[in-house]
Amino acid sequence: MQFSSVPIVFIVFVLIILFNWIKVLKEYERGVIFRLGRVLGRPKGPGLFFVLWPIDKLVKISLRTIVLDVPPQDVITKDNVSVKVNAVVYCRVVDPNKAVIEVQDYLYATSQLSQTTLRSVLGQVELDELLSEREKLNLKLQEIIDEHTDPWGVKVSMVEIKYVDLPQEMQRAMAKQAEAERERRAKVIHAEGELQASEKLLQAAEKMSQNTTTLQLRYLQTLMDISADNSSTIIFPLPIDLLSAFAQKK
Repeated sequence: MQFSSVPIVFIVFVLIILFNWIKVLKEYERGVIFRLGRVLGRPKGPGLFFVLWPIDKLVKISLRTIVLDVPPQDVITKDNVSVKVNAVVYCRVVDPNKAVIEVQDYLYATSQLSQTTLRSVLGQVELDELLSEREKLNLKLQEIIDEHTDPWGVKVSMVEIKYVDLPQEMQRAMAKQAEAERERRAKVIHAEGELQASEKLLQAAEKMSQNTTTLQLRYLQTLMDISADNSSTIIFPLPIDLLSAFAQKK
């Protein structure tokens, strides 16, 4: 029994060694291997490869795009308005060796950097620019964060400001401002319409003044329009030009 148990123990030991030596990584994974504390060349994977355990230590890194939700940040804009701003950062690892060696936790570091950059950049703009020029601010945030994460082997592909939470008093003030702007536009449009109508009436009057017969016909047409109403008595002025025309014909 003792003699037969030795091969079994040896086989079990060999299986444990092989199990720890054989590694399989998915298509989106890479493995950084440390051999006696030193990085062993380029990252391994994807597929099947061998690791000399316990001499080698494997650290898996995912190359897929990671979505980091930046929590709401208290930002004071350039015109001294306090707002809460939330954002989303899209990033991925492009150099697994740097992501493991250069920073302790690249996800946490990128998240903290995004928060501080968000407060710094948005604090330099006014509220109107923050609300109307988000694309410009998104691009600026992406460039700054990507520049700082490049030594970590992390590529920031996109930064999007999700929402801007305004104080209640600021929302009411903006609503009043928008209402006043709408009223101003309505008055301007009405004034422009009156101006165009007066110009057309002036042109029509000039045309009709060139021919007295046309003016008389227009006057008679206006009388017909008035007589179509249900009024019992109609008082209208009789222009002298109309009588003079009939006198000339007589």
